[in-house]
Amino acid sequence: MTSTAPEAQQGTDAGDHTGDQPHSWQLRLRRFGHSPRPEAGLRERLIPPYTRPGRQFWNVLAVPPVLAGRLERWAAWGGPLLVALVAGVLRFWNLGSPKAVIFDETYYAKDAWALVNQGYEGSWPKDIDKQILKDWSSVDVPVDPGYVVHPPVGKWVIGIGEQLFGFTPFGWRFMVALLGTVSVLMLCRIGRRLFRSTFLGCLAGTLLAVDGLHFVMSRTALLDLVLMFFVLAAFGCLLIDRDWARRKLAAALPVDEEGLLRPDAHTAETLRLGWRPWRIAAGLMLGLAFATKWNGLYILAAFGVMAVLWDVGARRTAGAVQPYRAVVLRDLLPAFVSTVPVAIGTYIVSWTGWIVTDRGYYRNWATTDGKGGSWTWLPDWLRSLWHYENQVYEFHVGLTSGHTYQSNPWSWIVLGRPVSYFYEEQTGCAGSATGKCAREVLALGTPLLWWAACVALLYVLWRWFFRRDWRAGAIACGVAAGWVPWFFYQERTIFLFYAVVFVPFLCLAVTMMIGALLGPGTGTGHGQGPEKDDAAGERRRTLGAIAAGVLVLLIVWNFVYFWPIYTGTSIPDTSWRDRMWLDTWV
Repeated sequence: MTSTAPEAQQGTDAGDHTGDQPHSWQLRLRRFGHSPRPEAGLRERLIPPYTRPGRQFWNVLAVPPVLAGRLERWAAWGGPLLVALVAGVLRFWNLGSPKAVIFDETYYAKDAWALVNQGYEGSWPKDIDKQILKDWSSVDVPVDPGYVVHPPVGKWVIGIGEQLFGFTPFGWRFMVALLGTVSVLMLCRIGRRLFRSTFLGCLAGTLLAVDGLHFVMSRTALLDLVLMFFVLAAFGCLLIDRDWARRKLAAALPVDEEGLLRPDAHTAETLRLGWRPWRIAAGLMLGLAFATKWNGLYILAAFGVMAVLWDVGARRTAGAVQPYRAVVLRDLLPAFVSTVPVAIGTYIVSWTGWIVTDRGYYRNWATTDGKGGSWTWLPDWLRSLWHYENQVYEFHVGLTSGHTYQSNPWSWIVLGRPVSYFYEEQTGCAGSATGKCAREVLALGTPLLWWAACVALLYVLWRWFFRRDWRAGAIACGVAAGWVPWFFYQERTIFLFYAVVFVPFLCLAVTMMIGALLGPGTGTGHGQGPEKDDAAGERRRTLGAIAAGVLVLLIVWNFVYFWPIYTGTSIPDTSWRDRMWLDTWV
C-alpha cells in the first residue's frame, strides 16, 4: 500500500539538492552496507504526486481495478464532503439551544442586527436581552451610535444569519455554524494538498470536526470563529498558489534526452511567474480576517513571510544559485502588491456602512474635535476612521481589568482555563442522586486532542529544524501566527477561546504525527534481504496503525464524553463534576 506518512513526501523548500547525486557521507557509508533512500526526481520534488492506495489494499476489499480507480477519484472530494456533512449535522443540531444570549453574544448579536438594518452599530439599552428573547420583533434598533472595539466584517457575517432567520439565537448563530462546517471541508482539502494524501486530509478534517473548542465556537455568535475561517481560507489559497507557481517553474525547465526534468540556474533565477490569482485571493481573505479582529494583521505578516520563503525554496529546487536574490528581484514586489494593498483595501471597504451612513461613532470627529492640523487634505471620513482606530487600539492595549475566566497564553495549549459561556443549575432532577442537575456550555478543546497536539508540535518542530520539511514549517507558522502575538500582551485581559484561530493547525500537526506513526508502505529496515525488510516494514506499519487508530478513537470518545458540556445538555451534577478534570475548569 502506498505510504501516507510524512516521510513519503520529503520537503523541497529547505536543503534539497538540485542534483541527483547522493550525499558524500552516504557514499562513505555504503562500504558498511548503508543503502541511501532514493532521491526523487526534480519534477516530483517540485510537484509531489498524490499517494494512492496500492493494489493489495483493493484486493483485500475485493474491489476490481476499474471501480478502484473511480473510488480514488471520488474520494478526493467525496471523503472531505462526507466529513463536512458529519461536522455540519453536529454543529446545526439543536443550534438554538440554549435559548439565551450567552457570553459575548450580548455584544455581537446586537451589533450585527444594527449593522444589517442601519449600517452602523447602535447604543443598546441595558437589560434588552430578555425582551429580544421574548419578542424580538418588538425591539427597535437604537439610532444613537454605539462605541465598538472590533471591525465590522464578523458582525456583518453574523447579521446575514439574522436577516435570514430572525433576531433569535438560531439566527445569530447560523452563519457561524455554517463557516465552522465549511472550515472542516477546507481543512480536509488543505490537509490533502499539504500531505498529498486524501486519507490524511480527511483525518485532519475529522479531528477538527471533533474538537470541542471549534465545535462550541461554531455554535456561538462570537467573532473568533469567523476570524479562523478567513485565516484558514488564506492559508489554503497560498497553498494552491505554491503548487501553481511550482508547476509554472517545472513547465519552463529543460528536459534531457531521457525525458527527465533538469535544473537550470538561468530559468530558475529569471523566470517571471506573472499573474498569481490565488495569492490575490489570499490577500482578500487576510483582509477579511483583519477586518474581523485586529490580530489578523499579525497573521497577514506571518503568512506573507512564509509565502516568500516558499518562492525561495521553489527557485532553489529549480536550480537557482542565488534564490534569495532571484526572489527579491522577481517575486517580492508582486507578492507585496497582491497581498498587503489588497488586504488594506478590503479592510477599508469593510467600513462602508459606517462611512456612508454618517451616523456612526466618531464618524464626524474630523469636522468637530479634529479640526485643523496638517492632515486636513485627507477626506474627513478617513481622518475620522484613523482617529477611531487609534482610540480603539489604546482601549485594547489598556484592557487590564480582571475577569473570572481570563488566562495567560502559556496555559492555552494545555487547556488551563477554559471559558464558561453558559451555566444553569436545576433542581428536582429525577436522574440525579442529589436532585440537582447542571447545564453548561464550556469553551473547552477536546482534551486528548490538545494534549496530543503538545507532543505533535514538538514533532513538527523537530521535522522543521532537523529534517527541513516545509510542511512542518507551514504548520508551525500557522500556530505561531495565531498564538505568539498574545504573549506581547500578557497583562491584557485575554481568553483561551482566542486559540480557536490556530486549532486547524494543531489538527494538522496531530495528523502529521499520525502519518509518521503509520509509516511508509514498503520495508524501510536494513535487513539482509527484501524479505526481512518487508517483514520488518509490515510489523512497523501494523504497530503504527494500531497506535494511530487507538489515538484517534480516544479523541473521538473524548469528544463524545464532553458532549453534554459543549451543548448545554442537562446532566446530573455528579456527572458534571466528573467532567471537571482540572480544578481550573470550574
